[in-house]
Amino acid sequence: MSVLGDLKDRAAAGPAHIVMSEGGDPRIVAGAIAAARAGIARITLVGAHDAVAAQLEAAGAAEGPDLAIADPTTSQHTAAFADAFFELRQHKGVTRDASAEQARDPLVFAAMMVRLGHADGTVGGAVYTTSDTVRAALQVIGKARSAPLVSSFFLMALPEGHPAGRDAMIFGDCGLVIEPAAEELAAIAVASAASCQQLLGTSPKVALLSFSTKGSARHDAVSKVTDAAAILARDHPDLDADGELQFDAAFVPEVAAAKAKGSAIAGQANVMIFPNLDAGNIGYKIAQRIGGAEAIGPVLQGLAKPANDLSRGCTAEDVTNMIAVTVLQARAQT
Repeated sequence: MSVLGDLKDRAAAGPAHIVMSEGGDPRIVAGAIAAARAGIARITLVGAHDAVAAQLEAAGAAEGPDLAIADPTTSQHTAAFADAFFELRQHKGVTRDASAEQARDPLVFAAMMVRLGHADGTVGGAVYTTSDTVRAALQVIGKARSAPLVSSFFLMALPEGHPAGRDAMIFGDCGLVIEPAAEELAAIAVASAASCQQLLGTSPKVALLSFSTKGSARHDAVSKVTDAAAILARDHPDLDADGELQFDAAFVPEVAAAKAKGSAIAGQANVMIFPNLDAGNIGYKIAQRIGGAEAIGPVLQGLAKPANDLSRGCTAEDVTNMIAVTVLQARAQT
């Protein structure tokens, strides 16, 4: 079975309630229908009721217990959501009138459903930008108390029969934190390792990536990575992590044997931590567009409850996969 097939099967073993903030988009509707029919999740589609119902009908489905519609302009919950948003944001100067308007915004409405326990997680970003999607999640759901920061990762499903013998990897942070300091880089590594365990069901082996391997170059950018590795060794000694490593030394055993002798991670890494967003974003897109990997994300980590972002170029299958990811995250947080 493919890694994504296994992911969906594991999600179906413990389905959750996921709210989709862009219920009028046909890709969202198709992906949600597939997730509901596969038993992965119970879905609420947020949007204008008649428009969403028409999309469901066009896709051969109808509103029901597993495919509900929530219209922020008519919902019985909107007033309570406006009050809750005011309580959250009044210290930033947000008025009650502005809160009422925000509660009718689909992203905020969906995030508030999660915050107040009406749903287990939310997915958006097929229409809205990443900044809009993440802003709603941060303002409404908020950072988990135990998390030093909110970051992101991509689940990279490698092509079947890849010569590396691996079927999937975690790449972080490729979508959110622009220039992490050493402490933040270490925190991203810890969160990404936990996400590897949650989603792939395998022990994480974390590589802190650089343009240098084990002192082959000297630069402040290299020092940041080695400082992050030292923080991990001090604060998380049970985590299998190493750095600084070039990507080939982290991924290819033969290169690791030449460049990083004695490393238990080099050549075996399944969690790749990039030193900044430039490297991470470029790296995952090269792996996707040239290497043929399927990229699921950006998946957010460090939030109090799950909220995830889709690419605006996503397909219906991407939507179903992200729903499965969000279900597994929700299960891990219960």
